[in-house]
Amino acid sequence: MPIRISGGDRDGDFQILLDRQSALDIGAFVVDGIDISPGTAIPSDGDRRIDHALRGFFFTCGPDHIRHPEMIEGFEDGRTFPLHGSLCGTPVGRTEMSGQGEPPGCLAETEVQLANGGVARVLRKWTVKADTAEVVLSDRITNSGDTPFAPMLMYHMNIGGWLLGEDTHIVGTMFGDEKRRWRFGEGESAHFCVPAAPTAEDGWAQVVLGPFDALSGRSLAVRFLTQTLPFLQMWRCQRGSGDVISIEPVSHRIARRTELAAAGEMPMLAPGEAIEYGLAFQIR
Repeated sequence: MPIRISGGDRDGDFQILLDRQSALDIGAFVVDGIDISPGTAIPSDGDRRIDHALRGFFFTCGPDHIRHPEMIEGFEDGRTFPLHGSLCGTPVGRTEMSGQGEPPGCLAETEVQLANGGVARVLRKWTVKADTAEVVLSDRITNSGDTPFAPMLMYHMNIGGWLLGEDTHIVGTMFGDEKRRWRFGEGESAHFCVPAAPTAEDGWAQVVLGPFDALSGRSLAVRFLTQTLPFLQMWRCQRGSGDVISIEPVSHRIARRTELAAAGEMPMLAPGEAIEYGLAFQIR
């Protein structure tokens, strides 16, 4: 059974359903009775883990790889990292709900078997701020194995495209005064990845998608810590029965692992070391 956390303010009520079978990602984000996640309106890459995760509102790529499979460094048998990394589809080991008198939330610990044979521990905390109804995520990833690995992370926040309208735009700190159309790029599918750190405010970048026709003109606002998520990637697909747009704060620009490593952009996390990521979102 999923874990249900509720919240709300003057802008309406919402519920998030946390998926115990997939690292406590969010399977549904229901706002005033409307689930804004894409459901079955997604394309398939043939990976059943990702097909399941992409149907929900939020899933996590990493911590050893993001994007499409690439060769694992140091192995000569042709093995590759799985699509979007090893975390997706990993059940949580333990969960702990917030106590009485505390803001609604949940703490979870997940042990991830990495594709290169290593092990990582993900300590994840979801909290809903009582005053703003903002949902806040804190992730701490520790190398609990015996060998170093290069941590990578990308958060996918998936929204059904049919909820948007002609007036829906993308605005954010990384775009300055520019308003971008939500149907960006050419054709049925497109993506982009831009630096978010240079224009962050107090270490946080923000992007807003809206207004949503289906949510009475409200928008989805997302904030993320650029110290470890210095890029914003976005993707959309309106192909066949697919109709989805995704907001994706990410640790690395779009490039092959070999190129990133050569540029010094794949620092290693030694055994016992940890790295932290932070993100928040709200309907407003």
